[in-house]
Amino acid sequence: MHKPELFDIIELLVNLPENNLSLGDRGAIVECYPDNTCEVEFTNDEGETLALCALSEEQFIVVWKANTKSWLSTSERLDAIINRLSEPIKQEVLEFARSLYQR
Repeated sequence: MHKPELFDIIELLVNLPENNLSLGDRGAIVECYPDNTCEVEFTNDEGETLALCALSEEQFIVVWKANTKSWLSTSERLDAIINRLSEPIKQEVLEFARSLYQR
């Protein structure tokens, strides 16, 4: 898993209806706090701020690293999500992946 850092781009793993944000929405980390929360700014296409939220690391995954200026691969993003799941759900994901492999 990639540790969130200032200016990384994240993708939500949860819905935040109070901020009109949904699973998959992307934002930029604008502050990192010692308690493993990050302040994330969500903007529209014109760069106007839509929401500014303090999020726990369990609520998002990093999809772009500012320090390397590169997107994480699909495998890296999938790994970040799977690592947060319980063991029984990981087993379900494994069984689903096996079924896809058989196609």
